[in-house]
Amino acid sequence: MLIRRETPSDVPAVRAVTAAAFSRPETPLPVEVTLLDELRHCEGWLPELSLVALGDKDEVVGHVICTRGHVGTVPALGLGPLSVHPDHQHRGVGLALVHTALGAADALGEPFVALLGSPAYYGRYGFRTSTEYGITAPDPSWGEYFQVRTLAAHDPALRGVFTYAEPFERV
Repeated sequence: MLIRRETPSDVPAVRAVTAAAFSRPETPLPVEVTLLDELRHCEGWLPELSLVALGDKDEVVGHVICTRGHVGTVPALGLGPLSVHPDHQHRGVGLALVHTALGAADALGEPFVALLGSPAYYGRYGFRTSTEYGITAPDPSWGEYFQVRTLAAHDPALRGVFTYAEPFERV
């Protein structure tokens, strides 16, 4: 498996993987596909942190994105959506994508990465409940599901409400 930066020619395959990963009978077009489309056209889009996983035949089998978020005026990152095609789940694709995204974010000097997700799944990457770091979720009802993974540039004095890139508020 190869993890690399997304290219413009990958966009249709990324949309298809995201749709397959999140589709349910009642949602033919999952909200994650719409969110990803809108993120690509907002100020928070960071192309260097849109990563694809390629399978054995160089096909896109997974995708992860980190977009610009903030605590007050301090920049940070929001991770998601993370998508792995159902035919490739439980094979380490998600693990590789998240580790690569975290490494890239750290190399870029980002202070932390925030996300909304399963503590059991994301805990293995070092994510912890955001309130342990004084970071508050945009929606307090998210509780332990809103998590933060601090990076080398993290300043423990950084505290406050995290805001995602603008499309997260609409989609």
